[in-house]
Amino acid sequence: MQLTIRHETKYTYTLPAAYTIQQMHLTPRVEPQQHVLTWQLSTPGHVHAYTDAYGNLSHMLTMDMPHQALSLVASGVVETVAPDRGRIIADALSPLIFTVPTRLTAATPGILELAASCLPDGKAQTRDVMCLAEHIFGAVRYQSGATEVSTTASDALALGQGVCQDHAHLFLSCCHAHGIPARYVSGYIDPENTGHAASHAWVDAWVEDKDYIGWVSIDVTHARLMTDAYCRLAIGRDYDSAAPVRGMRRGGGTESMSVDVQIVPQ
Repeated sequence: MQLTIRHETKYTYTLPAAYTIQQMHLTPRVEPQQHVLTWQLSTPGHVHAYTDAYGNLSHMLTMDMPHQALSLVASGVVETVAPDRGRIIADALSPLIFTVPTRLTAATPGILELAASCLPDGKAQTRDVMCLAEHIFGAVRYQSGATEVSTTASDALALGQGVCQDHAHLFLSCCHAHGIPARYVSGYIDPENTGHAASHAWVDAWVEDKDYIGWVSIDVTHARLMTDAYCRLAIGRDYDSAAPVRGMRRGGGTESMSVDVQIVPQ
């Protein structure tokens, strides 16, 4: 499948900002199941390209002149292939680095109870992690705007509603509580007619099936394995390390942000 993608993030400020720095994960990862045909990142200011600790293609934007608006546009065409049963070829990173809880994925008694309903200790098979995804899908109803990027897995579980990043954080928390490697994935999905956002988050889980040991990529929000409808931007331990755009500024007064993502499949 070919996905034509356009992702625009706009910031406007009530007062001039003196300085802005933004970390951007807006370029698709180099992976066997996806191939970038064309890609362009359009931003003001100075941009430095680098590869981060997780192998993500990253950019650092800095603006040191007064500005009252900022627009970041990533666009291009990515050719994708559906991985066999969601199986992703392992990279050079040890899966053990993805067993460490974070502020967003710390386990609580409610999470431990949810994890115990599906997961064995130490290792899991694909059927186990899919069972977990289905339980999370039932426990936390998808509701746009119900949570924020700072919402923890435990908060989303208590609320009983959230968005894709909350589903991903809850899945990671459950896996880490049982010593099972799992990592956060940010990227895009062809939303078809689901009504869900085209900018998406899901997970990779380390499984030990009879015929396979390695990563399996799971869309917790839809309780299904990754297909060719997905484009992967970044991986990390949670949203904070894999977010498409994160940054800070000096000055600017009150900030307003809008995001527009368009995905056209062919």
